[in-house]
Amino acid sequence: MNHETLMAEALREAERGLYTAQPNPRVGCVLAKDGRVIARGFHRQTGQGHAEANALASAGNSAQGATAYVTLEPCSFVGRTPACAASLIKAGVKTVVYAMTDPHPGNRGRGLEMLVAAGIEVIGPVLEASAQRLNPGHVKRYATGLPYVRLKLAMSLDGKTALANGQSQWITGTAARQDVQRLRARSSAIVTGVDTVIADDPALTVRAADLGIEFAELAASIPRPIVVMDSNLRIPLTAKLLKLPQSRVACGSDRVATAPANLPVLGLERRADGRLDTHDLLVKLGAMDCNEVLFECGATLAGTLIQSGLLDEIVMYIAPRMMGQDARSLLNIPTIDTMDDLITLNMLDVRRVGQDLRLTIQPISSSVEDD
Repeated sequence: MNHETLMAEALREAERGLYTAQPNPRVGCVLAKDGRVIARGFHRQTGQGHAEANALASAGNSAQGATAYVTLEPCSFVGRTPACAASLIKAGVKTVVYAMTDPHPGNRGRGLEMLVAAGIEVIGPVLEASAQRLNPGHVKRYATGLPYVRLKLAMSLDGKTALANGQSQWITGTAARQDVQRLRARSSAIVTGVDTVIADDPALTVRAADLGIEFAELAASIPRPIVVMDSNLRIPLTAKLLKLPQSRVACGSDRVATAPANLPVLGLERRADGRLDTHDLLVKLGAMDCNEVLFECGATLAGTLIQSGLLDEIVMYIAPRMMGQDARSLLNIPTIDTMDDLITLNMLDVRRVGQDLRLTIQPISSSVEDD
């Protein structure tokens, strides 16, 4: 087997931590001799063994002289676990093939330098784009300070999200709703708007029974901040979200002092139009080690996010249903007067989920920049 084939094996190992490794990156490691895999490992949960350590433990003395395929540059520093570069050196591996360098400021090439200094052959990057796609938030947060931002949308075939009377459950089918559970599970934080809370009173929790994945209970147990964008503190104190210890109500900094004593608030700057500054929110979430943030919100907040230039990806579910002309539309976006000002999107993926379609879309440009 060649380097690409064995690195693909390591990437499959890394995917096993997709829903549980946060806030750490998802990393996989394969040890091979003579083109044959002798051990595998992945990082399952923060505070536990890294991928390299788990693979080395599985290999034992057989690691001597082996080639290690790792999806992320081995760490060079000691944190809650030993430095993986040092562990590979101690185990006597002959070669390390890596997929991508680590953007973490404590690493950034230092792990590779340690290996080279110890006389280990280092090869890479190999399948770099695939490794980066597995950890978009880890890459973006250490490059910009901001998390990777997704927006989840669901609509009928005629572009509606709720009937005129507000009824909206359920537009999509069971398979699509389970798919949304997995989107939540891979996210470090979930953001919604106060209008959604008032209309639907959602819990926005991750339910293990609906995930259909390995380590579902662990994934559901990870505490994820749930943030309600509520500039003027209109949230009902009986909202389901407020029963969750990880929930926060983001309001204007000018309203923090007037908030009820038992309301967990997060003060944000306001934009020129009086709305909360989404960039300020994302900076704060990035500082909280949030790699991927999922917005599940109504037409107004979703429209603002799309126009802001802060959005990385849209996941849209389309149900084969019609809701009629008086039903509520998907997005509130100001009138666009010329074709040159259209918001342009790039279709990344289209697939069927149950009876519904799931579109994965990447914004290319927006007609309105964030304040």
